[in-house]
Amino acid sequence: MSTVDTASPRILVAEDEAIIRLDLTEMLTESGYDVLEAVGDGRAAVERATALQPDIVVMDVKMPVLDGISAAEQLGASGVAPVVMLTAFSDKELVERASDAGVMAYVLKPFTIDDLRPAITVALHRWSERKALETEIADLGERLETRKRLDRAKGILMARLGLDEPGAFRWIQKTAMDRRLGMREVADAVIAGGAAPATPTAPSAGTAGQPVGERPKPSPPRAPADGQR
Repeated sequence: MSTVDTASPRILVAEDEAIIRLDLTEMLTESGYDVLEAVGDGRAAVERATALQPDIVVMDVKMPVLDGISAAEQLGASGVAPVVMLTAFSDKELVERASDAGVMAYVLKPFTIDDLRPAITVALHRWSERKALETEIADLGERLETRKRLDRAKGILMARLGLDEPGAFRWIQKTAMDRRLGMREVADAVIAGGAAPATPTAPSAGTAGQPVGERPKPSPPRAPADGQR
């Protein structure tokens, strides 16, 4: 979804009655809204909204092919756009169905632009809040997954290279810096190989199996050959 300008959101209209569809389009356009297109059934509303990516969909609840609530549910689930539902009914069951489908606001028929304008504003703000929350949840999940992978990679390095936990972390950090990779990428490489990946080239790398930044241990002196004692 594009960044919303609440002064002139881009709108898709979905209404099966041609006269109401025309009046609604004219009403919104004269009030400064950008009406991208007007369609006459729920299936077309889903298809055109997916293609056009409007800021909001103003849609009737009763439509052929696919009813408005089902269409709103698909649009909400795919994150295409918020929906303002138009309805001649105000019963509790309908309101609950609309809420469960992800409808952000609804307007009772007959309506005027003064009814539509605040509903559109409310729907846009609710949608923005919902997207922000989804992003926050996704970020938290990503951070948690990264931490889990780093912990697993540190465990492998500690077991294979004899490092302590801070040393294993520094190994991952140093390798990531030297290779210009993310620490999660290095952790994934460690996990995939079951051991430390090949270290960067000299001079920053040690010998195979040696943690980065440490000098290789010298080999023990060889015993002199017979006749040379």
